[in-house]
Amino acid sequence: MLSQRRELLDFSLELAMAAEAQIMPRYLNCVASKKQDGSEVTEADRRAEEAIRELLLRHCPNDGILGEEFGETDATSGDAQWVVDPLDGTAWFTLGVPLFGTLIARLEQGDPVLGVIHFPVTGETVFAGKGLGCWFKTRDQLPVQVHVASPPALSAAVVSASGVHSTGIQSSAGELPYNLTDVISSSGKFRFCGDCLQHALVCRGRIHAAVDTLMMPWDNAAIIPCIEEAGGVVSTLSGEREDVIHGGSLLTSCDETLHLALIEKLRVV
Repeated sequence: MLSQRRELLDFSLELAMAAEAQIMPRYLNCVASKKQDGSEVTEADRRAEEAIRELLLRHCPNDGILGEEFGETDATSGDAQWVVDPLDGTAWFTLGVPLFGTLIARLEQGDPVLGVIHFPVTGETVFAGKGLGCWFKTRDQLPVQVHVASPPALSAAVVSASGVHSTGIQSSAGELPYNLTDVISSSGKFRFCGDCLQHALVCRGRIHAAVDTLMMPWDNAAIIPCIEEAGGVVSTLSGEREDVIHGGSLLTSCDETLHLALIEKLRVV
């Protein structure tokens, strides 16, 4: 089982590189349009997902695929599904800021068992497989296993959020106004890292926790196994771990006690 999973994880890294080959020629030279949900999309998003899907159909033809740009393709047999966000952080990409990433996950019986977080501009990758640990590599270095940081009190913790959407600072109709203000004032250091980068930093022990108020399955599926294999904690912002991939929000941290403290601070009032 683990040897097969290791092979699939290696293949997942190949998928990320196929996406990069489509993204980088369009970096600093793109035109964004709006999707029906109001989010931005570029030709790089679409071409990168097409490249991933082409390889998946060739090498894993029986598996299902769920991608942000082209929706869901059912599995022809078995219960495996690949969940793909070809360009997580399109807003950063359109601004020419190199903080965007490619997210690739494999689910078995609905559980994320493989995850890749790849940053095309910097060449950095965080990746993990259930039972295989969490790893970090750059283009010119061998992978090294990574772990979350030692647990601090909230007053000493470095905490990040992807933005102020769906918070008491800024929320739209139907969004929960999570209390991010209390997190900002209670943390030892607070920063806005944005999108998948902040969760990769939790995996590497560089920050202690990351908050995402609005998440879709393609946003969080790859993050979940990376955080857990690095020794961290994952849940929705209200504390649910079961089926967190469909929970609509994501909190990752290095420690259960810190995690619970953040959930209490974030509680909608």
